Amino acid sequence: MGKFAVVFPGQGSQYPGMGEGLYRQHKNVRDLFALAGEVFGTDIADLCFKGPQELLDLTVNTQISILTVEIASWLAFSDICEEKPFVMAGHSLGEYSALYAAGAVDLKDCLAVVKKRAQLHQDAVPIGEGAMAAILGLDRADVEEICRNISRGDHHIVEFSVDNCPGQIVVSGHTAAVEEAVAAAKKREGGRGVVLPISVPCHCSLLRSASEQFAACLEDVPFRDCNTPVIPNCDPAIFHDSGRTKALLSRQIISPVLWRDTVMKMGEMGVDTIVEVGPKRVLSGLIRRIDRRFRLLNIEDETSLQETVAALKRSE
Repeated sequence: MGKFAVVFPGQGSQYPGMGEGLYRQHKNVRDLFALAGEVFGTDIADLCFKGPQELLDLTVNTQISILTVEIASWLAFSDICEEKPFVMAGHSLGEYSALYAAGAVDLKDCLAVVKKRAQLHQDAVPIGEGAMAAILGLDRADVEEICRNISRGDHHIVEFSVDNCPGQIVVSGHTAAVEEAVAAAKKREGGRGVVLPISVPCHCSLLRSASEQFAACLEDVPFRDCNTPVIPNCDPAIFHDSGRTKALLSRQIISPVLWRDTVMKMGEMGVDTIVEVGPKRVLSGLIRRIDRRFRLLNIEDETSLQETVAALKRSE
């Protein structure tokens, strides 16, 4: 059998109804939702299953709901599949699901940490002052140059924040600076930009205070070594371990998500199959644009769960 990796998506993959089928079919998933409801202080099942979309799209709700559905999907998968992944990773928020799945953090601690992370994100920058935009059709060096040309002082900042795949780079910063970057991208051959429906300028220096506060919150949270290697977003050259995870997670808040580098590392490690665990198939689309040689599977409902388990068994 070849080597397979497991990846978990981040914000943007949420939709009403996510996780509902797994909730009906698996008792451990129902138990998870009950615990998540206690930790989050909200009816997480009602939020995930009924939404509405605008409620799910609020940053705090987005993070806690996606985390719950990803862990639910992982629990359902690991309950019936004996095969173990060779390596894991998560896109931004998804990194927490990967760390839980790799045995690095207890469930209740993972839920509580993400709730705090979401609150710090929401409170870091007043609504309207920060924004994110996808820059399409340009390479990373071009986007970084645009950001350098536009940024000035502490009140007009735009920074490269996510490398999703060739031709899809995300920038974050002050709203006016982000809009200027979109305009600048359109002036370059093949370039264009789209402001994203996200109010928090994630993965940039505007969240430095949130990063510092989060580091303090992590001090008393016990992290263990991973039983499966987990590649960190901000430094794909290394792996998480008990001695560096806290620093990596606080650093992740202000550092770019190097997703393309993460996927390329999986290929270098000999991975030939990648299983996306969580709502939608956003990461599968990005991975296909990075390297079409990967076989892509996913788990977000009972049907895709059974199909993926069967596909992995056929590979033995």
